[in-house]
Amino acid sequence: MSFSSALAIAASGMRSQASRISHVSENIANTDTPGYRRKTVAFEPDRSPGAAPGAVITGPVRLDRTALPQVYDPSHPLADETGHYAGSNVDMVVELADARQAQRSYEANLRVFDQVRQMSSALGDLLRR
Repeated sequence: MSFSSALAIAASGMRSQASRISHVSENIANTDTPGYRRKTVAFEPDRSPGAAPGAVITGPVRLDRTALPQVYDPSHPLADETGHYAGSNVDMVVELADARQAQRSYEANLRVFDQVRQMSSALGDLLRR
């Protein structure tokens, strides 16, 4: 594996995790939005021409299909005749765990990127001697 492909793989991981963190933050921001469905994103191999083997991209955004909780609040403008409205299926514990996992994965890819950059620089220094 060349230095450039290692850098490309680490960079693709950082881009994908940044996208994941963005979706998690959007979910957290909409925790109390009635009818909001949690968004999830999966990673797929990057099959674009010229992509490094092992590079990833984010796949399509999917909506969590778990049932929306029915919240009882007759004074809410969206309440039906029984006084219920559809809440959000965002679970803060799950979102915080996903955010932490994405952050740690981003940091791991950043360390790989930095390590490869340092190795490339050290190799350049050796070759100049």
